[in-house]
Amino acid sequence: MPSPEKTAVLILEDGTILLGEGFGAQKTIIGEVVFNTGMVGYPESLTDASYFGQILVQTWPLVGNYGVARREICDPFGVPLHFESDRVQVSGYVISELESPSHWSARESLSEWLADNGVPGIAGIDTRELTKKLRIQGTMLGQLSVGSSSTLEQLTKDAKTIQDPNALDLVGRVSIREEREYNVGVGPRVVVIDCGTKLGILRNLLARGLNVVLVPYDTPAREILAMEPAGVVISNGPGDPAAIPQIAAATRTLLDAAASRGMNRALPILGICLGHQLIGRAIGSTTSRLPFGHHGANHPVQDLRTGRVAITSQNHEFQVDEASIPSDSGFVVSSRNLNDGSVEGLAHERLPIRTYQYHPEGAPGPRDNEPVFDAFVSAVNAAVSGR
Repeated sequence: MPSPEKTAVLILEDGTILLGEGFGAQKTIIGEVVFNTGMVGYPESLTDASYFGQILVQTWPLVGNYGVARREICDPFGVPLHFESDRVQVSGYVISELESPSHWSARESLSEWLADNGVPGIAGIDTRELTKKLRIQGTMLGQLSVGSSSTLEQLTKDAKTIQDPNALDLVGRVSIREEREYNVGVGPRVVVIDCGTKLGILRNLLARGLNVVLVPYDTPAREILAMEPAGVVISNGPGDPAAIPQIAAATRTLLDAAASRGMNRALPILGICLGHQLIGRAIGSTTSRLPFGHHGANHPVQDLRTGRVAITSQNHEFQVDEASIPSDSGFVVSSRNLNDGSVEGLAHERLPIRTYQYHPEGAPGPRDNEPVFDAFVSAVNAAVSGR
């Protein structure tokens, strides 16, 4: 393990104090402390905008061994392969052991990368014991300090005044400000509403021949419809869906527009993660916080239509409350989490509208759920042709 760069302390809202070895940026940050059970894929996880405002705990003990790849490694459409956004999104990183990088693709070490992005990290922590605590007591707020000149007493006092980041409009802090276009050629054009879109979603849409227009999260529904899209994707993103009612209202308008076109030309809509929750709220359902969220690449989900069980990648703190789904909404629960029974997907009984709480693009994680994108493309092509 590399020699420690700085002293570090993680203080939880219940008063727990964890001392360790600092790396990355020298600063003090606050955030919601969550854990990820994935064994690989730390660059993808750290750049996932759904983690914005959170302190990420990695249960896998060895982190940093393959460093951080060059951003210039891209897919055929110019989208980076090893990152899910243009920057590190987490507030802080908590690991057990920081390894020296040894891989042909490494441009820099994990510590150097986090320092470049202004993100502090702490190593030398029993992350599995910390994870047990979070599983029992639930997600907590915390303060991570690396290389601070403040006393432990002062840091502990400061930690008692942490504000819950979920009370803020986190989506507004990660969404793009201006529209972006990704063109592959003659294919249909779809609009992706950027609530914190993972690049893996774009890679999958582009690889299937769709041209993509990525729009800011607060783009009015009328402007989206004026683009005459062949389909709409509502992306993943951070925070509480109840904190962004304006997006749920715009989503309601899109759902109404999808229905007004008639069965053969109904607008296909795909909701992923936060997008799933926003569609749930748009149809009149409520959402609530899970005890400790779903974060990792090993969550079993059953498709209730086929009985098939898939292992999924997930990253969210909130869920759609099944009992609140209006019986006259036309939506039914299409998939369920086999660990806790929570709703993992919604499907309209007649229209090509599907939602998935998990991440079908993986990144990091299993890729066996990518057929979700195949089904969306099929729906788009059917709507375009009027079949």
